[in-house]
Amino acid sequence: MFGVLGTALAVGPWQFVAILLLVFALFLILAGVFTAYFGSGKSRTVGVGLLVGGLVVGLLVGYFYYTGGLDPHHPGQLGALIWEAFLVIVAAVIGALVAVGIFLVAIMKS
Repeated sequence: MFGVLGTALAVGPWQFVAILLLVFALFLILAGVFTAYFGSGKSRTVGVGLLVGGLVVGLLVGYFYYTGGLDPHHPGQLGALIWEAFLVIVAAVIGALVAVGIFLVAIMKS
């Protein structure tokens, strides 16, 4: 995999797990905010639970990664990890939108 400037990124197993957990936490936070804002009654409680759970997972992963607990070879590289996670999300969204667009064009033309 290549970075923004064309440099090779060596993504090890702990970086993969950390990115997976950070993306998981981000989407828990987004789902929690959405549910807490638009929900009512029990749904709001569930939304707050999702929000708090996402924050806890994200902060724990950030702390363990920064201190070297998740990746002992690269302690303190949390900013680089978050940037890589952001790029992974952007690439996935762009790829999904292009695929859905091609699918819709193909279906509408047939």
